[in-house]
Amino acid sequence: MTSPSVVSALTIAGSDSGGGAGIQADLKTFAAHGVHGLSAIAALTAQHTRGVTAVNVPPMDFLRAQLEACFDDFDIRAVKLGMLATADVIGVVAEALARYSPHTVVVDPVMVATSGAKLLEDTALHALRTRLLPLADVVTPNLPEAELLLGRAIPDLDAMRTAATELLQLGARAVFLKGGHLPGDGDVVDLYADALGITGTAHPRLALDAHGTGCTLASAIAARRAQGMPMKDACVAASDYVHAALRDGYRPGRSDVVVLDHFGAAPAP
Repeated sequence: MTSPSVVSALTIAGSDSGGGAGIQADLKTFAAHGVHGLSAIAALTAQHTRGVTAVNVPPMDFLRAQLEACFDDFDIRAVKLGMLATADVIGVVAEALARYSPHTVVVDPVMVATSGAKLLEDTALHALRTRLLPLADVVTPNLPEAELLLGRAIPDLDAMRTAATELLQLGARAVFLKGGHLPGDGDVVDLYADALGITGTAHPRLALDAHGTGCTLASAIAARRAQGMPMKDACVAASDYVHAALRDGYRPGRSDVVVLDHFGAAPAP
């Protein structure tokens, strides 16, 4: 019997065989927040902490079947989008979102892995801009992703503020622009922007290489939204969660790359 206290969130993203990012990080994040996690796998990757060695995109009919199975049986309060590698995948996902109209859509515009591996085809960038961003309740790019979306460099905090406004003009109702790629040893500043303005949140910079931070942030936002938290508060809480999970992360592979401690950073029930 379905419990009215259990809410569901859906991740539509790529699978990371190394368990640090993608669908695996998303589901761990949902579980850490007490949200029932659903998944539709939009890509399979052969991946570990040292990089991505292969990518396989499933047939579109199978992706549709996964989406229909999830929406037909669950009360989905939030959807998180991650790695959508091709224009065809983006089209199928956009059609499903238009059909089912989930309450919240969080778009993590995954384009390049931390290792440098390309995860988005060139032809898919236009589809991402034109078909997904207008459906997004919030888009959560890092600076390299924002630079690709806008077609220009973002070298400093002032440029980040301008970029956040320009990203809103692409159609998303809110933007959470992550500043971890800015050079320097000071705090990492992230910017939240919506129709009411721009505000920032800051955390001490951690001197380590990490894997899965973007996936985890977007999933934590989706989880908080599924539980009814306002968007701005959900983004700030998700940023705090990622910082704590990163600070207490661990190295399960043979590289120095840190995987987040999702459950150690879990919010209090």
